[in-house]
Amino acid sequence: MYRIVHKPSYDLPDVADFVSLISGDPAVFFGDDREISIARAPGRLDVMGGIADYSGSNVLEMPVAEAVCAAVQKRGDSKLKILSLCETKELRFEMPLDDFFENGSPVSYDTARRYFLKTDSEHWAAYVAGVFHVLMRERNFRFENGANILISSTIPQGKGVSSSAALEAAVMTAVAATFDILLETRESAILCQKVENLVVGAPCGIMDQMSVICGRKDELMSMVCQPAELQEPVKIPDEFAFWGIDSGIRHAVVGADYGAVRTGAFMGYRIIAELAGLDISHSPTLRIDDPFWNGFLANITPEEFEERFENALPVEIRGADFLERYGGTTDKITEVLAEKTYAVLKPTAHAVYENARVKMFGELLRNPVSDVSAAKLGELMFAAHRSYSDCGLGSPGTDLIVELVKNQLTHGKLFGAKITGGGSGGTVVILGRHDADDAISEIVEEYEAKTNYRPYVFRGSSPGAAEFGHLKILRNQ
Repeated sequence: MYRIVHKPSYDLPDVADFVSLISGDPAVFFGDDREISIARAPGRLDVMGGIADYSGSNVLEMPVAEAVCAAVQKRGDSKLKILSLCETKELRFEMPLDDFFENGSPVSYDTARRYFLKTDSEHWAAYVAGVFHVLMRERNFRFENGANILISSTIPQGKGVSSSAALEAAVMTAVAATFDILLETRESAILCQKVENLVVGAPCGIMDQMSVICGRKDELMSMVCQPAELQEPVKIPDEFAFWGIDSGIRHAVVGADYGAVRTGAFMGYRIIAELAGLDISHSPTLRIDDPFWNGFLANITPEEFEERFENALPVEIRGADFLERYGGTTDKITEVLAEKTYAVLKPTAHAVYENARVKMFGELLRNPVSDVSAAKLGELMFAAHRSYSDCGLGSPGTDLIVELVKNQLTHGKLFGAKITGGGSGGTVVILGRHDADDAISEIVEEYEAKTNYRPYVFRGSSPGAAEFGHLKILRNQ
């Protein structure tokens, strides 16, 4: 059995269950009587903002009740030993920390990324072990000890609610607590993003990591992704609630992928910069610093976009043609492939209009609730959903859930819905009255009848990793 030697801000049942788990069968995983640090990070519902984060958009995100718990304990040697008990799988991974070093210095991110691509079965470990590598490179931290790392999650994976960001955040927080590394919350989120971008190799923006770390219970985290500027959070009015319904589609077979849409948006910005007469070389690493746009596509207003740029942008363009004329984009995460054809107009327009939608959505929520404001909030969500589909990131399942919500509008309990996160399947977020659980249940029943799939429902909120803090336990003598 273990006793608590440092208590966090919240007493949460999933954390209590995790401590019981450590005290039970997996207790042999922690080999001695050293202190164990426990951290928790929730998933998030992308209420508004979604894939516009990498273009500098405003975003509104709600931390969900489901979360990842991570326990970290120093070892006597320099080995990392990881055990993941997420969902029904038990995954194990071990490596010496020396594998992250070459000639006395941390290896490059490219080398670290290739290390976890040796086999498909080991790639998941990059989200966990990558935390150590990023801290070595970005904070110059030298780990004199390895660590035992136990992970458990109640977040269903592949549903578009940032299970990967929650994993990175929980591990980062627990590692920092174990090794006495002081991390400011924003820095912690940026380091977690580096894990995903540079070690895992996934081209995500900063939104997910900031949401699961900085989010607060029963509030929408408000942030301007330039790159990660927190705004005053938006309290969810007592009259409203948000739900998430999982479509059961992990990734759509048809349509564009997230990376291609992101690349298309940056291609659009590169073309717009030239159309605007900005002084830009063909260097793909050059940042576009314009006093008005501040280097971000989302800072272009819808009015300016329509007046100056919309009709001049190509609907699509071959990578080779783009590279020949423009040299590259300002995005350091994605690469323009010569042989690929990219949609440009729709991904570019999405960033511009989504930023405007998010701002309006937040303003409406901050004002007194009315039937008119509820209807406007719903219209903004439906418009965001259509824009996802225009980019090629829709799916039959998510479209069906949105249609089922529209069919309920006349009942006055539900107001709007949209696909979340990276799109191409995953979860639909729904806005309704706080007492609309019966309407949500009807949609679940209808969806199951039409698809033969019983969707998971996300309901409720919980504190982000920073608000929760960390727990430390020690085995009783």
